[in-house]
Amino acid sequence: MRYFVAVAEELHFGRAATRLHMSQPPLSRAIKQLEADAGALLFARSPTGVTLTPVGTVLLDEARALLDHADRVRVRVRAAAGAETLTIGILGDGTDPGVARLAAAYRRNRPAIDIRIRDTDLTDPTCGLRAGLVDVALTRAPFDETALTVRVLRTDPVGVVLRADDPLARRDGLRLAELSDRRWFRFPRGTDPVWQSYWHGGSPREGPVVRAVQECLQAVLWNGTVGLAPFGHDLPAQLAMVPLTDMPPSRVVAVWNKGDTNPLIRSFIEIATAAYRH
Repeated sequence: MRYFVAVAEELHFGRAATRLHMSQPPLSRAIKQLEADAGALLFARSPTGVTLTPVGTVLLDEARALLDHADRVRVRVRAAAGAETLTIGILGDGTDPGVARLAAAYRRNRPAIDIRIRDTDLTDPTCGLRAGLVDVALTRAPFDETALTVRVLRTDPVGVVLRADDPLARRDGLRLAELSDRRWFRFPRGTDPVWQSYWHGGSPREGPVVRAVQECLQAVLWNGTVGLAPFGHDLPAQLAMVPLTDMPPSRVVAVWNKGDTNPLIRSFIEIATAAYRH
């Protein structure tokens, strides 16, 4: 139903897939299965997008009501069980020391809260937030912030990751233009375009497709590609990082759905802000 609502609101499978942080083929299959279950077409398809059929219009109202009801049921069940749960999405970068400080601070302040973690790769900068899979995300900006609230926790300078034996690795600093003739890593098609543009240095790139931090580092090691990364993380001895003098810093952020009044999110943001300040 969440997939259906996304397509119905975007009226375009590609945009809906981007919003849901998934590729288009499984989304199309899910909608076709839903149409098979309903016994009717939900969308009229065209090369420029889709429009809702009369059946789809009826289902959209019902789907929104069902999703709202499911959210209320989840809250009531948690309350009846006597346990409050907060699901946190974390971008696949487990070496950030800020996460460890935040975890320790949260356990001290809210020991009764059941925390669930959803680790995501680099293709989903909002960590499942738009798809309703998490309550709040710890991630890096920039990305499409439509209908989201973003709190900046820290900013990190960004450098270029190169093989240690690359002649450019001996430089004290580089500019993006000096890397224009190099192969870079790329993210899969459908990844948030704002996120892609930042980590691709503002221009479309050619190179191996990666989904995770380790895949990016291995692409540099094996293929001699260049990749961007925030400073503050350990690298293998075979790799080196050189500061990029014209690259805006990377922002570590906490993000949640705009209008979400869950008090657990509010307290989490307060603790996170204090933990990252130190």
